[in-house]
Amino acid sequence: MAKAFRRSRFLGTLAATLLACPLLHADPVRFDLAGPKVDVHVTRSGKVLPIAQVPSLQPGDKIWLRADLPPTQSVHYLLVAAFLRGTTNPPPDNWFFEIQTWNKKVREEGVTITVPAEAQQVILFLAPETGGDFSTLRSAVRGRPGIFVRASQDLIEAGFEQARIETYLAAIRRVPPEDTKGLAEHSDLLSRTLNLKPNGDCFKRPVDTQSTCLTQAGNQTLLDDGHGQSVADALNEGSNSDLINQASYTRLAGGGNYSPYVGAIVDLIRITSTLHTAKYQYIPAIAFPEGDALNLRLNTPPSFNNPKSVIVIGLPAIQAAVPPPLRSPNPEAISCLLKPEVALPVDGAPLVYATALAHDLVLHLDGPNGGTDIPVTPDAFRGGLVLAHLPARKPLPLDSSVPSDTDSKPNTNSSAPPEPHPTETASAHPGTNTITGTITGFWGFDPFKGPTLKLQDSPGKDWKLADDDVLIAGRENHLMLSSTGTACVDTISLDTSTGKLVETKWKPADKPSAIDVTVSLKSIDPGSLHLAIKQFGDDKADTVAAKTYSEPARLTALELHAGDTTADLTGSSLDQVQQLTINNLIFTPAPPNIPSNQDTATPTPAPVNPDTQLRLTLPPNSQAPKLRVGDHLTANFSLKDGRTLTLPVTVSPPRPSVTLLSKNIGQSTTTPIHLADQDDLPADQQLTFSLKSIAPFPRTGKIEVSNADDSLHTTLSVASGNLVLQNPHTLLATLDPLKDFGASAFGPLRLRPVSPDGTTGDWLPLVTLVRLPTLKDLHCPADTALPCTVTGSSLYLVDSIATDSAFTSPTTVPEGFVGTALTLPHPAKTGFFLRLRDDPTAANIVILPILLQPSSPTPNASATAAGPRILPKN
Repeated sequence: MAKAFRRSRFLGTLAATLLACPLLHADPVRFDLAGPKVDVHVTRSGKVLPIAQVPSLQPGDKIWLRADLPPTQSVHYLLVAAFLRGTTNPPPDNWFFEIQTWNKKVREEGVTITVPAEAQQVILFLAPETGGDFSTLRSAVRGRPGIFVRASQDLIEAGFEQARIETYLAAIRRVPPEDTKGLAEHSDLLSRTLNLKPNGDCFKRPVDTQSTCLTQAGNQTLLDDGHGQSVADALNEGSNSDLINQASYTRLAGGGNYSPYVGAIVDLIRITSTLHTAKYQYIPAIAFPEGDALNLRLNTPPSFNNPKSVIVIGLPAIQAAVPPPLRSPNPEAISCLLKPEVALPVDGAPLVYATALAHDLVLHLDGPNGGTDIPVTPDAFRGGLVLAHLPARKPLPLDSSVPSDTDSKPNTNSSAPPEPHPTETASAHPGTNTITGTITGFWGFDPFKGPTLKLQDSPGKDWKLADDDVLIAGRENHLMLSSTGTACVDTISLDTSTGKLVETKWKPADKPSAIDVTVSLKSIDPGSLHLAIKQFGDDKADTVAAKTYSEPARLTALELHAGDTTADLTGSSLDQVQQLTINNLIFTPAPPNIPSNQDTATPTPAPVNPDTQLRLTLPPNSQAPKLRVGDHLTANFSLKDGRTLTLPVTVSPPRPSVTLLSKNIGQSTTTPIHLADQDDLPADQQLTFSLKSIAPFPRTGKIEVSNADDSLHTTLSVASGNLVLQNPHTLLATLDPLKDFGASAFGPLRLRPVSPDGTTGDWLPLVTLVRLPTLKDLHCPADTALPCTVTGSSLYLVDSIATDSAFTSPTTVPEGFVGTALTLPHPAKTGFFLRLRDDPTAANIVILPILLQPSSPTPNASATAAGPRILPKN
């Protein structure tokens, strides 16, 4: 319990550099004290590499060492190199090398040591000179070799992880703090190449604080890539062998977030704090290689009093090289070699971007005569390997005492610098500009081969618009452009017929050699336009002609009944429909008065809203097509702008159909008005009529009666008692207008049959509903030259009166007339004529007895032809 408490209290003092480890959220002791420098380079088989380019050592390697101390160094430092061979096998005495850094020859020339066979690790100590210093250090290592094995591994691992963090911090500081878009973009690129996750909360902060948040150490989460651990040769044999596994490391197989830097340092500090003698205590140093120099950073100020501080430095593990697992995040992505400063998207090995271990990298373009090599440089800031415009690659430095090994040298044909954009065409894929190139280079002393990438080295040609893409004016559009190559597109703009340029957004499409273009046409009218495609490497823009259309008709349903010569379409913008084709039958939009079935004798109106309802008809006098009920057909619609649409349709059962056999209109005996039109029905009279149904009329069927705008509507049915089946085909119906419609009902009425499932038949004209005025008396003077007077009520229902059926000199009743008398010329004894306001076409005869007036008519008894005069009431 006490041990756990001490560890928890210690972790609470650590800086939360990484948020990945779910168990560690405290800040580690910061390694921010500059320590001394140690110059190191390694020679293998005659080749010399600076320590910054050496990921691992091999037995037989020659290590050159020199402590880079200032001339004024007042304390003599002893540099001790010790080789180790595991945790349970103490190294022999001759594996320890004592280097007196104050020696003039050593200070000027350095010291070279050779890696012995069977060695696994090498560790350096910088200790203040004291009596017995070398023997003390040797005894400490031989006495507890496992402690130093683990310390060496953790120091290397911590250095790798800190290099990733510092690469991120240095790169993100290159973005102006006010550029929030750039911060997000480059942070994403850095996260992918360095395999870390920045603190997402930083982007939720105010704009002026986002950059500060991102560049604070501790706001990045390192993700496990596995490669750093294998390079550091971390142990995997049991719980007591790997400090990183114990403290914070998540295995590659399991994935997840972790903080090996935190884990390594926590355990390293704990280890070194337990290592001390009467003279020495050990403090860790993280090395930051730069060329030959190991720049050391300490977390504790060195002490020159007893116990004096010994600085512990780890060198690369002695093991076989583990090449970087570079990969393309999207193997199907194509990079354009013509793009200025193109960055090839390659990740999977953060140490390639955070260290100099990978060097002399080239992009080898496959092609005839061995292809072409283009130097590339890792650039985490730009998210990939950047094509470098450099002279020919330099060979690795050679040790003058050993002949060069040409087989291991990179390509050093330096007769001319490699062209960044090759003139030779690499092996292209048929029909495209795509070529392939492979990343190659050196990982330390060893050549390695990276991923093969798809590339484009010339502008795309043969730009085309996908056949099924239609541009609709007034809204945002997506269209597909195809070409022999799309990776080199720089910009795509829209040139309208008026010369207006509209910027577009585009991205690679899922299909090969195609791009998805987003075009906003919200303020563009239908018409012709051009897409201008500007590509890298081509000064002239390619153009693709396009045409914009209005919003297309939307087809909802097509109703087609067996036996009909018409079809009813519902949807929107149906005024664009030019014709309909079904089984070689051509339907065209019907005139407004075409019925649904042309065999119907009396036309009924087509749908009144041509935008949402459209009736289409076969040519006049066409026979009904022989279609079977239930047939599944495809309706092909041609629009007026040339586009075509399709809609599935199922042939419906024949619509119900009836004909009018006869009708009986009751004539009132109380009115002197005799209706001239047999289709006029007084509103206070019942109508009895009979119908003939082609098919047996179902008992649950109905007869609808309404006017044209459906403001008057009633239903006749067997259940309601106003419809009687004489037999399955003959129907007797009774209509009571006053009861069904009220006193204000007037005008033409129509009827249609309705099936039990709601299918309707054609409308048939029935009667015209008219309201009759009440005419009481006709008073005429003895002098026939004088006008007569008609008295009554509801005279506003009269349109005009005249003495002849031709209405040669009519007396017109004004609208809204509320009087009780009308004047007219002296009529014949047979009566006079009257036109009703509800049916002003019929000349109805009125027969009233003529009553004589006194010889002296009242002043108000006369009327002019312009209108009736209201007689005063006595």
